[in-house]
Amino acid sequence: MASIVLKVAGLSRWVRHTQPSRALTTSTSRRSRVPGSLWKLGKLNHIAIAVPDIEKATSLYRDVLGATVSDKLPLPDHGVYTVFVELGNTKLELLHPLGDKSPISGFLQKNKSGGLHHICIEVEDINAAIAALRVKNIRTLSAMPQIGAHGKPVIFLHPKDCDGVLVELEEA
Repeated sequence: MASIVLKVAGLSRWVRHTQPSRALTTSTSRRSRVPGSLWKLGKLNHIAIAVPDIEKATSLYRDVLGATVSDKLPLPDHGVYTVFVELGNTKLELLHPLGDKSPISGFLQKNKSGGLHHICIEVEDINAAIAALRVKNIRTLSAMPQIGAHGKPVIFLHPKDCDGVLVELEEA
């Protein structure tokens, strides 16, 4: 049997592990008998920040912080301009309104300085993810996925169903 030393507030105490150490086996564990999800949640693709001045925000990340940033890209179908800031393991997406009907305009009216707008998480199969989430009463903000800034299908989940967070799913 294995023993573990716990140190809490400077006190040492021996605790005996109740199960003997085991080598990995090829037998089926209880966990593998549980059917998996039909879709898989992937990595964090980006965090989106609404900005009142996209040139100023781009300059902050590029010129002051030294990040690699993309060109400003208009996305008329989404009513936004975007700039992506590369961070190595993920990206920041700077969002600025494109037109008066932009959803970012409303956000900036409530948050004059800008702020965190949404997170984007990759999924293997966006249609399977949408179907499974709807069965679990998670609403989407549109009926069908749209093509997003990376040229891939995206859909937004209702923040009231996601603990107050606007979640974007993007097909990997």
